[in-house]
Amino acid sequence: MVWRESFLDLILIPLSLLLPMLYHAWLYRAVRRHPLSTAFGVYSASRRVWISGMMKDNDDKKGVLVVQSFRNVIMGSTLMATTAVLFCTGIAAVLSSTYAIKKPLSDAVFGAHGEYMMALKYVALLLLFLFAFLCHSLTICFLNQASFLINTSALSGGGDNLVTGDLVAQILERGFTLNFVGNRLFYAGVPLLLWIFGPLLAFLSSLVMIPILYNLDVVNVSPGGGGKGEHSSGCVNANKKAENNGNGCVHV
Repeated sequence: MVWRESFLDLILIPLSLLLPMLYHAWLYRAVRRHPLSTAFGVYSASRRVWISGMMKDNDDKKGVLVVQSFRNVIMGSTLMATTAVLFCTGIAAVLSSTYAIKKPLSDAVFGAHGEYMMALKYVALLLLFLFAFLCHSLTICFLNQASFLINTSALSGGGDNLVTGDLVAQILERGFTLNFVGNRLFYAGVPLLLWIFGPLLAFLSSLVMIPILYNLDVVNVSPGGGGKGEHSSGCVNANKKAENNGNGCVHV
């Protein structure tokens, strides 16, 4: 009887986790091999060119623009981190509560809904949102560091400046990558949240989420337009006004 109640969970839940993992493995490969075919690669190349332009002849107006641009991203990461903490607090309150909150759902849930299985669902959600909070917290740290470093080029005019455009771009990319991972962990929380009501809803939500993420992640570049500036190494031809790495390109 226990096997009959939990066989849907044993089949559908691993599938609902495996499908997004395979999609993101494919996305990682696409970003590494053809960066300008993905939104992540295009945004990364644009940020590197933007950093080069902001650090060249940095004045008060560009400094204000940099601070305002970073502030918007930091506010978004702060909101997501706060939401993750609220989710963790609510889940911890449910786990520690003596009120039988699971009883009204037990008759309407397909699959296993015993005490052990419900505790496993809540713990999985708790760990997921904790990792999302960690990613967004690190995003705020890296963006704050980059906002300070990007304005130091105006203060040091000699060749002994240790803060280069590549260093700032590397720190900024770490922040935006962590922001990307934190957002995807939030999206992964949707199937786990629906798992409380049954494994079938969790599996269906994973299937629906993949084409939505595909439309957000893949950029259709016309053959005669944006594809000319991309090299196999992930290098994008930089503008003449933008700083590059010495060989006429900006790496993604």
